[in-house]
Amino acid sequence: MGRLGNISGKNAVKAFEKTGWQRIGQVGSHVVLSKPNIRVNLSVPQHKELAAGTLRALIRNAGLSVDEFIKLTK
Repeated sequence: MGRLGNISGKNAVKAFEKTGWQRIGQVGSHVVLSKPNIRVNLSVPQHKELAAGTLRALIRNAGLSVDEFIKLTK
């Protein structure tokens, strides 16, 4: 399993969009992403650096592994 570190909210949104997630809006400082036929929405905080636990939860809810997500960020 790869290491998560120094990933901003902006970069996380770009990575999720590569897998088909779409922006449906923004609530405060959080970008909300949705994907057709999936009941879960992702709410990604737009911080300079996301906490590892927050990022892991988002990755899990998106149906990805940590290694798959790391490859998307490069």
